[in-house]
Amino acid sequence: MVVAKQSPYEEFRLRRVEENKKRMEALNLPNLCQNLRLNSVKTSPMKKSNLAREKQLVVVRRSSRISNASSPVYKEVVVQRVQIPRRVSKGRDLSNRVYVSEEIREEAFSKAQKLEADLGNRFPSFVKSMLQSHVSGGFWLGLPVHFCRSELQKQDGIITLIDEEGEEFETVYLAKRTGLSGGWLGFAVSHSLVYGDALVFELVRPTVFKVYITRVQSSGESPKI
Repeated sequence: MVVAKQSPYEEFRLRRVEENKKRMEALNLPNLCQNLRLNSVKTSPMKKSNLAREKQLVVVRRSSRISNASSPVYKEVVVQRVQIPRRVSKGRDLSNRVYVSEEIREEAFSKAQKLEADLGNRFPSFVKSMLQSHVSGGFWLGLPVHFCRSELQKQDGIITLIDEEGEEFETVYLAKRTGLSGGWLGFAVSHSLVYGDALVFELVRPTVFKVYITRVQSSGESPKI
């Protein structure tokens, strides 16, 4: 039987294998590997050996001041709720209100319209009949929306009212609400305006009104309540 001659590479490889084997035996590596295989039994980390645990009662360290103090005694205490008194709003004084019939009110309004016509078209104007909210209680004067949008400023500001005697009164104009707020009270009280009076507002300047007052006539149908 003819044995094939090994190549130089195969001879070098076998020689390296033998050298490595001798080194491993010299370091006792085969025995160490066998021992590792025997001890490599995996156990679940959740499964722990049931070791007997001994429970002991220990004394909690406390400061001398607290340890010498007696145990606290608890008892029920009735807590009274603090009641805030309600704010009682005072009713509006309506004793000075004047009530007139619709006929008398329309008569004053017609006179104001005639006065407006006599003023001509030199300045823009409108007629406003007084309601209770204008002259008592609220003291808020809403102006015609179409007039405010076409003739007055688009932002809040001061509008001056000039009466027939030339006296001036400054009022606060609220553009979004199209009306007069602060200052209108002073004008209404100073001129003793009542329900049914008709006023002509003539815009003589961008922020100045000339105001003409047409008053309702006193009659037995206009009692004060």
